[in-house]
Amino acid sequence: MTLTEGRKKSMYKYARENLKRVPLDLTKDLYEDVKNHAQSRGESVNGFIKRAIAETMERDNQHSEPHRASL
Repeated sequence: MTLTEGRKKSMYKYARENLKRVPLDLTKDLYEDVKNHAQSRGESVNGFIKRAIAETMERDNQHSEPHRASL
């Protein structure tokens, strides 16, 4: 199915207003591990990463002490 120009514009407008791209660098080996794990669970890499973030944030929020990353 071909996208119409109007549909493309609508999709790009939505993305500009509602999404934030987050660059993520992984070693090739780690990426392959993540990809294989995600595929074994019927997920995309993107879906797996989003789920991992959501589950980690939920677990972290159950603890009273916030974790502070050192920079």
